[in-house]
Amino acid sequence: MIELYSIRDVSRILAVQEARLRYWTQTGFVGPTVRKGGRFYYTFCDLLAVKAAKDLVATGMTLQKVRKNVDALKKALPDDTHPATKLRVCCDGETIVALADDIAFQPIGGQIVMAFNVPSFGEHVSQVLAMPRVDPNAVAQRGTSSDGAPHEVTDNPTEANGGTTAYRYFVEACAAEDRGESETAEHLFRQAIDLEPNMAAALTNLGNLIYRQGELEDARKLYDRALEHDPSQPEARYNLANLLEDLGETDLAIAELRRVCAAAPEFADAHYNLGIMLAMVGGTAQAKQHLERYLELDTGSDWATHARVFLDQIAA
Repeated sequence: MIELYSIRDVSRILAVQEARLRYWTQTGFVGPTVRKGGRFYYTFCDLLAVKAAKDLVATGMTLQKVRKNVDALKKALPDDTHPATKLRVCCDGETIVALADDIAFQPIGGQIVMAFNVPSFGEHVSQVLAMPRVDPNAVAQRGTSSDGAPHEVTDNPTEANGGTTAYRYFVEACAAEDRGESETAEHLFRQAIDLEPNMAAALTNLGNLIYRQGELEDARKLYDRALEHDPSQPEARYNLANLLEDLGETDLAIAELRRVCAAAPEFADAHYNLGIMLAMVGGTAQAKQHLERYLELDTGSDWATHARVFLDQIAA
């Protein structure tokens, strides 16, 4: 039987905020692959991929290179990988490999920037899931120790990742944004970008903050920069499309949303917005298709109700 993990489980195991995990899923970076009962779940292979992504991003590696390495790892892992599988995952900064424990590893570039044994990580997974849960609303950013007492959750990159990095600023910025501290988040995102100008996720998130402040041209430049460094990132393109619609450039907005839906078919909001825009320009049949796809992905929210009403209006 395949072991499945909820987003809350993965957040506890890897000390990564649920908001970050959702963001990574939505942008097509790394995420769960099993859908059950209307919810997505992570397999153990998915869990290994998220751990690898977290560790590699912490080294300052670009998201494009991290995605390439994580994709290679998922292809290398056996479909039946489980916590006791005798594998060792290593990366030298250029190539990520999964090897049996009894085979020697010679990193191509010389220095290992990420390495972990799957059985050891499996034991960690079991230990964390055996710990009592702490209400995240009662103890913000906390986990539990073996005795049930709350303790601060810290980000644990590999030993090669010491010091202040762009990624650490990025994580702190995301946490500040989650707390509603927009000015602090903006400052930290800018620090991350100063250290790593090609960090597409930081450029996108800063663009979102600037967009909400009404600085549309500045936000547009940030989205363009993010897409220059990571063309496959759906969130930057999705927000750029919304911005273009605000600027009255509807045709360009529709083109960008089409690209999002093609690259990330599970991106529900992109289908919703594309459906609305297509209906506005007379593309009723295509609008219907995208709104129906949206309702396949989101059946119970207020926006789902709006989508159904809009579909009824189109049909009338």
